Amino acid sequence: MNDLLLTSSFSDVKKRIQSLSKQIQDADMVHIHAPADLSGLLALSMLESAFLDTGMKYRRRFLPSHQFIPRDERAQPEIPSDGLLIFIAPFEDTWTVEELPKTDFIHITPLSVSVRLGSGQNQRRGALDVVAQCAALAAEFVPNGQKVRLLRPFAATGLWLREAMDTTFDPIHTSIRDHLRDEGAFRMVPLPEVPSPADGMIPGLSERMFKRLQKGWPKMDIDSRSGALSELILPTLVHPTLSTPRLEELVWHRLMIGTSDVDVMSQVFLAERAWPSESKDAKIHASKLADSFLKTGLLL
Repeated sequence: MNDLLLTSSFSDVKKRIQSLSKQIQDADMVHIHAPADLSGLLALSMLESAFLDTGMKYRRRFLPSHQFIPRDERAQPEIPSDGLLIFIAPFEDTWTVEELPKTDFIHITPLSVSVRLGSGQNQRRGALDVVAQCAALAAEFVPNGQKVRLLRPFAATGLWLREAMDTTFDPIHTSIRDHLRDEGAFRMVPLPEVPSPADGMIPGLSERMFKRLQKGWPKMDIDSRSGALSELILPTLVHPTLSTPRLEELVWHRLMIGTSDVDVMSQVFLAERAWPSESKDAKIHASKLADSFLKTGLLL
């Protein structure tokens, strides 16, 4: 794996990630607490993969999802009597590293960072989510660990789940996605090359036209492919529930892992759609899905 900390997305938080890794390595026992939702599960699993690779003693705990907490309240950490607590808070306000208050536990929360993209190296700002941070922390803790590598393709999925892509281009997501593609974590392909994409991800898409395009795709040249795909997507551009940046990702940048027929974003979509609506059921579901995810590297 290539070092995520060397990418521009992590330049503002590199020292923090390295410091947290050292703090974890010095602990005799680690407790990981995260909300029982998909973002919490993905972030927690990144850390758990590193602890399984190294034999680190740890306990995990799923807390109530943010949707079950009143709007005027915040999830509060429960400090264990033994060991180091890692408290994952995907839905807190975004902080800068300098603003983070000092705590007796490791607080993983979205962080505001800058990134430089393109030939002009123009600087843009965005939020580095908890899943990407935990993926970088896991890789720092155990570079090239077997289970850390298994979950690596999902390092940018927390950014996909955030609302930033519903309004504008997300430079952090693009930077990390391209880094993972370049290191071989996944292949990036257009929609017709995905054998079994999840239905319903693109409102207004004609399934009949898509199946026909998918069937003829291998015999088409690049100009024919571009024209046919543009024609297929044209009716979806007016749909109010899907932003242009998200649509571009769904059409041109599907992420494929190994021999799986279902792309990464389809797995995220299906996992989120199947999530229980009751708090108690969500905790049980999160625990079972985390076990399966850590064994297979798939959210299905």
